[in-house]
Amino acid sequence: MQSIPVDTARLGVLRCAIAPEAKISNSETQEVKKDRDGNTIYTVAVTVRQDRRRISVIEIAVSGEPKGIEEGQILKVTGLTAFAWSMGDRHGISFRADAVTPVPAGVPAPVKAGGA
Repeated sequence: MQSIPVDTARLGVLRCAIAPEAKISNSETQEVKKDRDGNTIYTVAVTVRQDRRRISVIEIAVSGEPKGIEEGQILKVTGLTAFAWSMGDRHGISFRADAVTPVPAGVPAPVKAGGA
């Protein structure tokens, strides 16, 4: 699986669409997914909108429960990496981050630097 670092500064405003939820590794047993260190992996659905384009929603996995995140809140995502995957005839891109944290109220949203 190839990992691709993502420059979050180029993604525009990142906003929580769905608050953190524990990731389920087995839907039949409801087993919660853990990382190598035994920490629960959580997913946060995040909206991304660049330069007046359509809004996309990506799910970002992060180890340990992100604290203080509510739906609609602007987020800071640290160490975002994309992973291309395929299983049989299915394929896609998964996202992982080192941390997902809320941006305190009153802090201006990041502004995209440069063009295109």
